[in-house]
Amino acid sequence: MTLVLGADDIAEVIGAIDVVGAVEAIHADLGTGAAQQPAPVALTGVDDALFLPMAVRSDRLGLVVVKLMADIPDNSARGLPSQRSTILVSSSVTGECVAVLDGMAVTRARTAATSVVATKHLARRDGEVLGLLGAGNLAVEHVRAFEAARPFDRIVVWSRSPATVTRFLEGIGPELAARCVVAPDPRRVVEESDVLCTLTPSIEPVVRGAWLHDGQHVNAVGARPRPTHRELDGAAMARGTVFVDSRATAWTKSGDLLEAVVERALPQDIEPAELGEVIAGRAPGRTHDDEVTVFDSVGLGAQDLAVAARVIELVRERGIGTPVTMGRSSARR
Repeated sequence: MTLVLGADDIAEVIGAIDVVGAVEAIHADLGTGAAQQPAPVALTGVDDALFLPMAVRSDRLGLVVVKLMADIPDNSARGLPSQRSTILVSSSVTGECVAVLDGMAVTRARTAATSVVATKHLARRDGEVLGLLGAGNLAVEHVRAFEAARPFDRIVVWSRSPATVTRFLEGIGPELAARCVVAPDPRRVVEESDVLCTLTPSIEPVVRGAWLHDGQHVNAVGARPRPTHRELDGAAMARGTVFVDSRATAWTKSGDLLEAVVERALPQDIEPAELGEVIAGRAPGRTHDDEVTVFDSVGLGAQDLAVAARVIELVRERGIGTPVTMGRSSARR
């Protein structure tokens, strides 16, 4: 039987899952080769729509996942989410369709968890200030993930929309909101933060290299998966040591990386280390306290697989979801 899990089913259990641990483990698998994550194929649609089938196989978990991510900017005018995704999970042994999941909550949780994992392995341990450029749902998810795994003394946040900042402060609750400072512009956030997370759907850079300071760690997260969209300018990418979640994926859809190469801020033959290689001890991470580290987070199906596997395990225990028959249970004669 195949489990069909809607957004409400996943919301019921995802808070009980160690998403950071799941993401860290799957990145270690990528670093050792125990998981296969090829570059995604980009399928263009009408009105600038983009569809990304993201396939991955995990030997450890015995699963194959294909996540179809749709990026449709015109949905904002329709009052709909501009990004939607569906996750198909199959057994790598039998090929059985194990589950079909709505991707929204999984995507937000694994994205924030990846920033936490990257910060753990690349940032200085003495950072006290978390900076957020962007204050939407992903910012709320990041604050919650960091608070659970690596709390900060102060949070500096900026958004173009005051209403978005208000919703953000309400969403994180009064205790965390009391630690927040609303900045007047992106530069103030960058200059004051020890760990900076860029969480905007920006096309043009919102972070300049001249604003970064020694010892800083940057998680570049928010830009859409398009080769010309970016949040960091070329000088910011060149200012630090760049790490990626996947080289193959970054070369396909990271505007932060690709535009920096086009501008010759980074060399064409750059081979940034992958986060999984750092976790597995196959590549160095931060080498000294004054180093600036930049994690280019483009998003991987492997992260979705890791979280989906734990969601499926927990919903089975709790009897959640809708079981359906997807195919024959015996061999055809």
